[in-house]
Amino acid sequence: MDNHLFKNIEKKTGVNMKDILELANSVQTANFSDETTVRNIVKRVAQIANKPVSQEKEDKIVKAITANGQSLDFGTIAKMLNTKK
Repeated sequence: MDNHLFKNIEKKTGVNMKDILELANSVQTANFSDETTVRNIVKRVAQIANKPVSQEKEDKIVKAITANGQSLDFGTIAKMLNTKK
């Protein structure tokens, strides 16, 4: 992809595109029925998004994802992180 495009996205979002691409690569082969794997992904997404996630919220997200065992996209995880109590 265009490096200039990545630079513009980084400026606007404050998110390092290298981190996003590394996360995307790791998610492609992730086992979403494995709790440890899902927890690591949730923590990584929260870190990249600079969004603190309480233990309670993390537990709910992990439970929701592992119950289905299906892969999720970033949008779904982001919505879960942004959900208010």
